[in-house]
Amino acid sequence: MLPTKAYAAPAVSAPLAPFDFERREVGPHDVLIDIQFCGVCHSDLHQVRDEWGGSIFPMVPGHEIVGRITKVGDHVKNFKVGDLAGVGCMVDSCRTCPSCLENLEQYCEVGMVGTYGGRERGTGQPTYGGYSSQIVVDEKYTLKVSDKLDLARVAPLLCAGITTYSPLRQWKVGPGHRVGVMGLGGLGHMAVKLAAAMGAEVTVLSTSPNKEADAKELGAHNFVVTKDADQLKSVTNYFDFIINTVSAPLDLAAYLNLLRRDGTMILLGVPPEAPQVHAFNLIGKRRRIAGSLIGGIAETQEMLDFCAEHNIMSDIELIDIADINEAYERMLKGDVKYRFVIDLATLN
Repeated sequence: MLPTKAYAAPAVSAPLAPFDFERREVGPHDVLIDIQFCGVCHSDLHQVRDEWGGSIFPMVPGHEIVGRITKVGDHVKNFKVGDLAGVGCMVDSCRTCPSCLENLEQYCEVGMVGTYGGRERGTGQPTYGGYSSQIVVDEKYTLKVSDKLDLARVAPLLCAGITTYSPLRQWKVGPGHRVGVMGLGGLGHMAVKLAAAMGAEVTVLSTSPNKEADAKELGAHNFVVTKDADQLKSVTNYFDFIINTVSAPLDLAAYLNLLRRDGTMILLGVPPEAPQVHAFNLIGKRRRIAGSLIGGIAETQEMLDFCAEHNIMSDIELIDIADINEAYERMLKGDVKYRFVIDLATLN
């Protein structure tokens, strides 16, 4: 077994603290990654507070992992020692169901294995994530990372990047499309960058007028203050797609009216309570509400390659791991532009 240092939540809502545990030995198809950076996702906070249910403690969060490979198994074909590599939200799946066979492992019909907060197939042991010094992963669930980009700023692409890239690709967003992005946080700022790079006209829909300059700098063409009734009315029946990244309670009806006929709102955020929608908000213009969950391994690699080609990275604030509890509190207040990333060199 491989002694590993980490930070973990020992129990529900308890502050994260230093934690030592053992990773499995590197198997024939595994790679060992020395973790250099790990992004801090809002879902980390949800899970350490068991807000979605089923959390396993102690919990080592983190599923936006980048680092360098230090060991490979005897049968590994696609990686070698010294390669940069990434790990996203999953480390395994059943591999045989229709979704897995279609490279959509995130929708595995048996259930994908989360990078943390899940259980390993076969052993049933809890999975521990990227707030740690190293990780052992099957090469099939490991991503190649370009050396052209700032590695710390690449880390959030493994969740925030693929979560927004996948629906844009699924609905074939491109030139001629009008895309509204609800919320300018960790997910929203990536949606703006990616949709703009794909050639769409991008409008940020925000309750905060002071975010307009940032939205434009990120690549948005337009900005609408949703608390301003006149501004909201000006984009009625306007958008082909709305990427909804908001996890707070809100009235979907007001935003559905911004969609053109046959427009689609894609839900990425998960509010604490189920939203209410009247059927007429959809029927009148043949509008749709859809959802999307991260992306498969092949699509995640495609996203990383796209970002390397277009020089797209997350906007981050780099922190020491000892500051993770403070970062969680700031994240709750929206006090980050736009993603915290942990420098694992600070893990002693």
